[in-house]
Amino acid sequence: MRILRSLLAAASIAAAATAPTQAAPVKGAESVVSRTLDNGLQIIVWPDHDIPNVALYTFYRVGGRNEYPGITGIAHYFEHMMFNGTSTRAPGEFDRTMEAAGGSNNAYTTSDVTVYQDWFPVSALDTIFDLESDRMANLDFDPKVVESERGVVYSERRTRVDNSNFGALWEQLNATAFVAHPYQFPVIGWPSDIEKWTIEQLRDFYRTYYAPNNATMIVVGAVEPERIFALAERKIGVIPAQPAPRAITTVEPKQEGERRVVVRKSGQTPIVAMAYHSVAAKDADAPAVELLSAILADGDSSRLHRKLVEQEQSAVDVGGYIRPGFDPGLWMFYAVVPPNGDVAKVEAQIAEALQSVSEHGVTEAELAKARAQQMAQFWQGLATISGKAQQLGSYQVFNGDYRVLFDAPDRYAAVSLEDIQRVAQRYLDPNNRTVGTLLPTAAE
Repeated sequence: MRILRSLLAAASIAAAATAPTQAAPVKGAESVVSRTLDNGLQIIVWPDHDIPNVALYTFYRVGGRNEYPGITGIAHYFEHMMFNGTSTRAPGEFDRTMEAAGGSNNAYTTSDVTVYQDWFPVSALDTIFDLESDRMANLDFDPKVVESERGVVYSERRTRVDNSNFGALWEQLNATAFVAHPYQFPVIGWPSDIEKWTIEQLRDFYRTYYAPNNATMIVVGAVEPERIFALAERKIGVIPAQPAPRAITTVEPKQEGERRVVVRKSGQTPIVAMAYHSVAAKDADAPAVELLSAILADGDSSRLHRKLVEQEQSAVDVGGYIRPGFDPGLWMFYAVVPPNGDVAKVEAQIAEALQSVSEHGVTEAELAKARAQQMAQFWQGLATISGKAQQLGSYQVFNGDYRVLFDAPDRYAAVSLEDIQRVAQRYLDPNNRTVGTLLPTAAE
């Protein structure tokens, strides 16, 4: 689900010389327990008593995908609002209470989900459940707070998009690549929508998507499952379920030809990006796509880096990005071109490198290295209670069953050279491509 950056040094690559036929089992997997309350809240507990701490992640199935013109950015706005007071707690009290109990928190929003992350000592369990149940049921919509957070979100948009050449290009690339599916909307929202959300729209959105039946709670750490289930029943089980949110049924039509978008902004370095419609998280092709993305664009030994940065010296940086969600998303590659560099040449070189895989495939050594990289990321992600909570929640939400997580190593091990070439031919088709170019202009 992220930009695929290399996490390995030479030792990892050497270890990849021979791919394992069967991965080692995940330690502690047999202790994971799941329960669904009567109001629809899913709770998954993974006991881990290595340290006396707990990670509690609450995944709400709401993101930019659930928006429409007029309310774009509203899911991300709630990421801020959920820390800003309830009918029983003043703005800022959530953080003060958590910090007084020894905890900390964060949150993030994507096109598919909004996730709230709490980290705290096991002694604070009751306090954290009080806080989470309160903001799930009693969020306040004080007009002054609403307007204050509107300003914060607008400022964030200016930083991440309006004043960022990368951000501006990604936004336009997505808006061009998707013509029907709501993945076309920027998660942070269009400016005119940010300015005009009403309190009525906010209340309706909150009640629809911040309901227990639209949430999955992951608890990992020094806990006993029955205590967690009892706490959840007492604190959150009393919150009523809401009618299920409207289903997202739009399927992006097949792209029948290359699309192009050009962004002109003040800057020095051009950027070239290519985006291809790709896989959803549950797609059987996802492991092969992720491995091929690593081969092409992950780290200094990737094909694109060696060709564009080292050999041709036509780019100063390259990368790849894929984040499979509920629906098929984009598989992107980019290159940062030196000032006054040849943008058309760089675009042709990227296209040539991708076409080469479609025609000739990759080597066994490249696949083994990519598999080792993916496994290093996998095991590193399970090394902490926070990583376990993230992985467990992601697999439950996007695959419908957290147990799929424990089969991931075998799925990557099963990817063959033929699979790699097949997904290249299927997805890296020029007719399935949207090309975005950022051309710098002189600063005003």
